[in-house]
Amino acid sequence: MIRRVCALLLRELSVFYFSPIAYVVLFFFLILNGLSFWFAIALLRQGPSELTVVQAFFNTLFFWTAYLFVCPVITMRLFSEEFKLGTVETLMTAPVRDWEVVASKFCAALLFYLTLWLPSLLYFLVFGWLGNRDAVGSGAQLWGPYLLLLLMGAFNISLGCLASSLTSNQIVAAMMALVFILGIFFLTMIDYVVSSASPLFRDITAYVAQIDHMDTFSRGIIDTRPLVFYPTCSALVLLITYHVFQYRRWKA
Repeated sequence: MIRRVCALLLRELSVFYFSPIAYVVLFFFLILNGLSFWFAIALLRQGPSELTVVQAFFNTLFFWTAYLFVCPVITMRLFSEEFKLGTVETLMTAPVRDWEVVASKFCAALLFYLTLWLPSLLYFLVFGWLGNRDAVGSGAQLWGPYLLLLLMGAFNISLGCLASSLTSNQIVAAMMALVFILGIFFLTMIDYVVSSASPLFRDITAYVAQIDHMDTFSRGIIDTRPLVFYPTCSALVLLITYHVFQYRRWKA
């Protein structure tokens, strides 16, 4: 079982790392991250501030733009390309199970997603090494946001996998995933817009608000609620993806 999953995982990773599109995505992603870090430094240079460079970085428009748009691009081809090219028929004859295919595609996309964020981690490590350790903050302030990025990214990638399993067109899959991700993101921001919302609704949106979660983790506070919420939602979406893929595979 593990050998089959590893073989499928290597197959998916080779598509990511040997594709020119992947490096185009990496190029533009690094530009957005670089701009986000530059604006964070510029904010701290304006005068004394209680913010660390980590807090400033993870609360810029460039950061949220990169975060929200990258997962649909990563996941749009995962299943849709299999159905479009007819390679799903090869998977049907191979000694692999449907859940192994779903798991390998999800893990490959998640690993590539983490690869995109690694250079930004170097920004903070170099910045602290040059003598500005106080501006970076404590260890929890540095590693907390990346832990949250892993969890939120896994959830977004699972939504992208679901969207890709529903269609044979990569563009449609990307748009569907973007609608899912942006819909959930802006739904949790209603509390910032609607002042007349009920206290219960405010509590619910505060529980799932990604901006609030990132603000908390970037201050070095590790809240256990997102540690449960995002993996649970990811598992649920992947379970739905598994059943959709299983249905379409046998229907094909």
